[in-house]
Amino acid sequence: MDNAEIQSVLQTIGTRVPPASRLILVGGSALSLLGSLRPTVDIDFIGDDVDPEPLHQIILQIAEELDIDAEPVPLDKFVPLPQGNEERVIRIGQYGNLEIFIADPYSIALSKVDRGADTDYDDLVFLVQNHHVDMDRFERIMQEALPHARQFDFHPDILKHLQELKTRLGIQ
Repeated sequence: MDNAEIQSVLQTIGTRVPPASRLILVGGSALSLLGSLRPTVDIDFIGDDVDPEPLHQIILQIAEELDIDAEPVPLDKFVPLPQGNEERVIRIGQYGNLEIFIADPYSIALSKVDRGADTDYDDLVFLVQNHHVDMDRFERIMQEALPHARQFDFHPDILKHLQELKTRLGIQ
């Protein structure tokens, strides 16, 4: 899906959810709404993947009807959310009854550097080059997160992933 398709899906969802519904996106769909040109195959949003709340159950049902892959992601179980993450959430707009936000870019970046797939590096480069993530600040956030690595099952090569990101950005 590209930006236009994602917005169309959100508009459809917005016609069928209760008034004043809110959704915080993560992953490729979030980055697409921020301007990334990389297509995505799903719409990931912050939520409980084991016991979705009623709004998320509605969204999952609509997505299934539309033959769209949508998934709740418990981001706070994957990475230690950086201090101030709530203030860095980005409001995208209103789609019918659904108000859309993008999760804190530093939280997204932390999860992507942890995973370290090629598409994650593309997303990280986009976040940095488009000034959603400042590398100095991100490195400080990573250093604060590292003592919690075992609790969040960080990839053992997360520091190598950070170095790979810096290489792709041309930073030494």
